[in-house]
Amino acid sequence: MPQFAAPPGSVLPQFWEFEAPDEWRAIDFISDLHLQASHPRTFAAFATHLRETKADAVFILGDLFEAWVGDDARHGGFEAEVTEVLQDAAARRSLAFMAGNRDFLVGADLLRACGIMALSDPTVLRAFGERVLLTHGDALCLEDIDYQRFRAEVRTEAWRSAFLARPLAARHALAAQMREASMQHQSAQRPETWAELDTGTTVQWMHEAGTPLMVHGHTHRPGSQQLAPGYQREVLTDWELDGNGPPRAGVLRLSARGLQRLAPAGRALADRA
Repeated sequence: MPQFAAPPGSVLPQFWEFEAPDEWRAIDFISDLHLQASHPRTFAAFATHLRETKADAVFILGDLFEAWVGDDARHGGFEAEVTEVLQDAAARRSLAFMAGNRDFLVGADLLRACGIMALSDPTVLRAFGERVLLTHGDALCLEDIDYQRFRAEVRTEAWRSAFLARPLAARHALAAQMREASMQHQSAQRPETWAELDTGTTVQWMHEAGTPLMVHGHTHRPGSQQLAPGYQREVLTDWELDGNGPPRAGVLRLSARGLQRLAPAGRALADRA
């Protein structure tokens, strides 16, 4: 049994469930691509993977975009390029999207226009005889109290409506200011001190959802970890192919054979999970 206690007063979310069609043979999980016009290599790798992957479905678990300021942004610029790639990919295979902390303003208009299925956070995926809990991960970073307060505020309908009522240019400018403040805050911290999921609450989620496996992103710390006996998590790789450091990009594939960690289609094969 788990030896971790959830924080007092923690509230369990609703666990939505999705059953994969019987004909699916493989599902790719990706997250934290942070697509933006200034990162063309990352965008190109993403587009190539959507076009060439052998998976029947690609589940995007948040932070596909570095920032998304509203679905009306899809009609021009870089956002229109991404929209075209998504539309083309959705005509070839199933796509599903779960909002992250950077793109929580992705709405029904974009998903409908692209033919993408919306995933609630969290969602229990039933596939290949397994139950897998899918989440972006930010809701479980409970030690970051300032972020959790911010998250609660911006996820309200009142905040969303007020922000989307601004002119598009003003929204882009405000998003740029918020990104700059976030980068300054992050650069002032050591990577090992970045927010991590609360173990007790994470295990509690998995126990209540009846899922021995969780897949999430957000933390930019890819890998596998046993949280407690019978409870394992898989952290997705963030994508960064345009920076000065070592290139990063990865896919976690689920099939009847289990889990595999792969490089994106069109790139060298990575280590197996």
